Amino acid sequence: MDNKKYKSSYSESGFWDKLANFASKAGREVVFNALKLYYAIALGKATSAQVAAIVAALGYFICPIDAIPDMLPGGLVDDGGVLATAVTTLACCSDPEVVKAARAKVEELFG
Repeated sequence: MDNKKYKSSYSESGFWDKLANFASKAGREVVFNALKLYYAIALGKATSAQVAAIVAALGYFICPIDAIPDMLPGGLVDDGGVLATAVTTLACCSDPEVVKAARAKVEELFG
């Protein structure tokens, strides 16, 4: 993954647009992981090194040009893998406040 390319693809508005357009296709687990990454930054739980990794992972999620184009069947599998890897390797994503915020937003989005 080209971190520089995907870091430049990240923006907060792009993140929310991607969730709005692809949440149901991506599924709860992918969205939950994306939200944990987002809230780790938004709630100030990530170090600067972690922020860099999160921005690259979320940039990959947002960017429509990646290993498997998002519009193809199964096109979000690679995005889900990148997000899951980031979440499992970054301790800030396990912070109780981050998990609570992400879980609440998932419930809001999926009911």
